[in-house]
Amino acid sequence: MLGLLGGAAAGLALSPRIPLLAAEASVITRRIPSSDETLPAVGLGTSNVFDHALEGETKTRLARVLRDFHAAGARVVDTSPMYGKAEEVTGTLAREAGITGDLFLATKVWTKGKDEGIRQMRESAQRLGRETLDLIQVHNLVDTEAHLDTLDAWKKEGKVRYTGITHYVPSAFDDLERWMKARKPDFVQLCYSVRVRDAEKRLLPLAADLGIAVLANRPFEEGALFSAVQAKPLPDWAAEAGAASWGQLFLKFILGHPAVTVAIPATGKPDHLADNLAAMKGVPLARDHRERLAKLVD
Repeated sequence: MLGLLGGAAAGLALSPRIPLLAAEASVITRRIPSSDETLPAVGLGTSNVFDHALEGETKTRLARVLRDFHAAGARVVDTSPMYGKAEEVTGTLAREAGITGDLFLATKVWTKGKDEGIRQMRESAQRLGRETLDLIQVHNLVDTEAHLDTLDAWKKEGKVRYTGITHYVPSAFDDLERWMKARKPDFVQLCYSVRVRDAEKRLLPLAADLGIAVLANRPFEEGALFSAVQAKPLPDWAAEAGAASWGQLFLKFILGHPAVTVAIPATGKPDHLADNLAAMKGVPLARDHRERLAKLVD
């Protein structure tokens, strides 16, 4: 398989199909429609939280986050060159922990021009320490056609496994819809949460119809959801739904939509990570619990 780094990282190449980790047997998994590969349904976002120098307590804490993430059977780590040091930090910590080949590494291209995009994507692969990245997404639809042309070619050549497009605000959904229909990428990443449900109107049904996997970003609305419920006790039915915290309810709400493949909450704190990952145990929220939660939050 040809890779973005040539022979420099040949020992870290990832096979097209990765066997499930043993720990995955007890977690919610979702299928990537374009390949039937399955992924644990809660991943790890790195925006802001991994943009730090690796030293002292910060390195110890972030290293534990990535180790605990892997040990729990989770795999999808989402990053971007837009996120400062996040790619480098992710790659360094994964390499030091010896888990680079186990992770599903998703990054993005965030620049204008075909040649500049190629340069940036090669740098991302180098930072992440992988010959072949799992997923490269066109970040916020910047120069989408040029980069999708490159990514489609790279996918055929074995330089990337999956292609994708992203945005983080509902106002961009018309553009996301247009590119989903025109190019049918393997993944679309969009904002979706218990209060930001615009994606339910067209994009999530469209993703299901076209066979496009969905990464749900901003699942906690940048923390605003926790502010909305801070004075409210956890509902009595939370235990019935298999949730022990508001965060678990919010994530199980997202996973309750069958078109969502993976929710990617960002955190650099081990206790928050443990709470997030607990949401992929058991089952997602059923329809009645989803609507009850939405009313509580509103």
